[in-house]
Amino acid sequence: MSLWEYANPKKFMQTSQVLLPYFAVLAAVCLVIGLVWGFFFTTDDYRQGATVKIIYLHVPAAMMAINAWVMMLITSLVWLVRRHHVSALAAKAAAPIGLVMTLIALITGAVWGQPMWGTWWVWDPRLTSFLILFLFYLGYIALWEAVENPDTAADLTSILCLVGSVFALLSRYAVNFWNQGLHQGASLSLDEETNVHNEYYLPLLFCIAGFVLLFVALVLLRTRTEIRSRRIQAIMARERLG
Repeated sequence: MSLWEYANPKKFMQTSQVLLPYFAVLAAVCLVIGLVWGFFFTTDDYRQGATVKIIYLHVPAAMMAINAWVMMLITSLVWLVRRHHVSALAAKAAAPIGLVMTLIALITGAVWGQPMWGTWWVWDPRLTSFLILFLFYLGYIALWEAVENPDTAADLTSILCLVGSVFALLSRYAVNFWNQGLHQGASLSLDEETNVHNEYYLPLLFCIAGFVLLFVALVLLRTRTEIRSRRIQAIMARERLG
């Protein structure tokens, strides 16, 4: 079985119909376990207090904000090379989800930063690149809406996605590129000295898994909606010509 079979809209609709409920249920279970465990059954940090629990929203949202753009990059490249419409529609479907994830990361980061840094916002390299990534999400969505021809819109948004990938990369590695940034290093690391404390580690993993599964479920749902919308537009166009 070839992976390219799922580029066929009919095959994608059949497969996603089966998978979607499983992803949705698993996402709900992981999020409930992770958030309840993290917010209600972990102690406050000795330095950050209860503020530390923002990681259960901030870290997964920030990870998915970046990875959503990576997913859009891959599907955009598939569109540019193979001209598979499902891949272009999947990228379009993922953009609003990535936008919301980026917004959650920015807001929760500001809520955490105010008591820790004494300000809601600093022009830290990672924060700045994340804000630019947010603007690229807005531009990507606006470009899809502004161009009437869907294939032309897919071409232009794919090129925009390639450019925006630079800032997705900077959002992930800005702390490594610029050591003077205020933003802390990764919360999850192979280095025990920089890794989050074990008490917060397992609920954080559940939250991350929940966000990943939720993202997949929403992308499947929105891609199915985009395919149906494209079919309706095609039918209406034929009726006008007929």
